[in-house]
Amino acid sequence: MAKVNIVRPGEGEILGSGAQQIRILENGEHTDHRLGFAEVTVPPGTPSPLQHRHAQHDEGFYVLAGTFRFTVGEDQYDAGPGTWVIVPTGAPHTFANVGDENAVMLNTFTPDLYVQYFRDFKAMIDSGQPVNAETMKPLWKNYATEISNEYAS
Repeated sequence: MAKVNIVRPGEGEILGSGAQQIRILENGEHTDHRLGFAEVTVPPGTPSPLQHRHAQHDEGFYVLAGTFRFTVGEDQYDAGPGTWVIVPTGAPHTFANVGDENAVMLNTFTPDLYVQYFRDFKAMIDSGQPVNAETMKPLWKNYATEISNEYAS
């Protein structure tokens, strides 16, 4: 019989520091790498990721607290608690916390490719490297992700 994995409150791999963090709940190890799953906490005023698209995975977001604004191409959608957003492979997207409090969401990656990206991104930040289009391009290339140039600012 397959072993069940249980991640309790306060457990899981924590990436980030202070109020901004990603808590990895499933790194793909227990799903034959079909699914990665994380809890993402974003403080107000945190810069959005550059609008980007993934070539090899779908990304899902389920909002638990606060309000996120998802930008998909030129369209914007505000999503509060209880809202599910699925971004299919190839769709340009980004998100931001548009509220006055921490916003929290569950984030899925199918397959689990992006879990390692979050580890590598944390290492980049910890090294003091700036986060911009030039520094992100080589990192994202490793994960079949690219900046959506038609929407780049």
